[in-house]
Formats: sequence, structure tokens, C-alpha cells
Amino acid sequence: MTASVYAVGDIHGQRDMLVTALQRIEADGGPDARIVFLGDYVDRGPNCRGVIDLLVKGQQEGRNWVFLLGNHDRMFARFMRDGSVAEARLRVAEHWLHDRLGGSETLASYGIKYSAEERIYLILERARAAVPTDHVAFLSGLVTHYQEGELLFVHAGIRPGVPLVDQVEEDLIWIRGEFLDDPRPHPWLVVHGHTPVRQAGHFENRVNLDGGAGVGRPLVPAVFEGRSCWLLTEEGRVPLKP
Repeated sequence: MTASVYAVGDIHGQRDMLVTALQRIEADGGPDARIVFLGDYVDRGPNCRGVIDLLVKGQQEGRNWVFLLGNHDRMFARFMRDGSVAEARLRVAEHWLHDRLGGSETLASYGIKYSAEERIYLILERARAAVPTDHVAFLSGLVTHYQEGELLFVHAGIRPGVPLVDQVEEDLIWIRGEFLDDPRPHPWLVVHGHTPVRQAGHFENRVNLDGGAGVGRPLVPAVFEGRSCWLLTEEGRVPLKP
């Protein structure tokens, strides 16, 4: 019998939705279910701290959970490390604290407020005093990908045609068009998030589980058995097919 692997797409600070997703997974696979979280735990949503609290607690309890790195998680981690807010993939006028990115919501969840005129280093000082050290350690320990059998879990996608060993972090957490627009089969079924869609979708060579929780749409977990996939809904398993 093929083992079940569960996956949760981009959470973006939606703690209540995460709790519901975990309840559905436990109802389907029990408390020891293997879960792969696809990254983007923070930014935009109302309770980023609560999300990290819950995930760190599960990690400390030894849950069978795998945590991938998302681009928003890396932005938060870099800010906590040295105050960086810039990213090469962003537009010239944008940065982590830009309204579109959601860093301000993440900091607010830790009780940190600031004005547009404030110096970054002063915001960083308050953040370092407010963000628990185990949250910073959690962000620093995220991995870029996880492979199990015919499944490859990543945050954003892969660069098509490049061996896994040669894939670079920048692509794994940021890529879009070159990956999304390529219909060719990959060595694995690639399970990813990063690019929000109206609802999770199966595209034959990849499955996108970013259903837009960051903008208030539902967070729907999935379960995989080999290449077969189901969404976990209020009614139970619903097949997700190309």
C-alpha cells in the first residue's frame, strides 16, 4: 500500500485556516500523518506569529512535518538577520515592508508598529526584542525542497530540464513563468504553491496548492498516494485530476 503524504499550501498568516487544515489531515491520516508545508507562512494575513507558534510547537513535539522555505519566509529571515528589505526579484520601488508584500502585517503580529519615516535599524531593534528566538531559528532551518518517491515538493517550482542537484534556491522559491508555462513532464510530479489561483489545480506535470489564503480564500490541504491526489474538504477527500 502506498503511504499517504499530505501537503499544505501558502498559509500567509491565516492561523485559523491552518488549524482547520490540520484537523482535516488528522481526521484522514491520524496524528502521525506526514505533512509537507510548502512555505510562505507569514505576510499579509492577520496572525503570522500564531502560525509560526503553531508550527514551531509541532516541530518541538516531533511531529512528522517537513517545512519548506517560501520567498516571504526568506524575506522575514533576512530582515531579522541584518535588516535587509530588498529582493532582486521585486520591482525597483518594492521591498518587504511595501504594502503589497505584507511584511508590515508580520511585524504587527509581534506588536511592532512603525512609521514610513522611521529608520530601518530602529525597527529591527524592536523586532529582535519581540520575535522569539525559536521563531528565528525555525525560519533559518527551512529547506528548499523535499522529495518522496515520484513527488517533488517545492515552494515555487523548478527550472525545467535542470537536474535537482543543480537547481538554485532563487528559482525554487521565486520562479513562475518558465516553470508554469512548460507543459513537458518532469522526473516527478511537482507539488508547489507561490502563484495564487482561484482553487488548487492539477496540470499533469505539477499541482498548485496556493489557493489564495493570503487574500482570504480557503486553505485546502491535499493528500497524495503516489501520483494520485485528493483535496481534503469538509466532505472528505475530493479527487484532484488534470
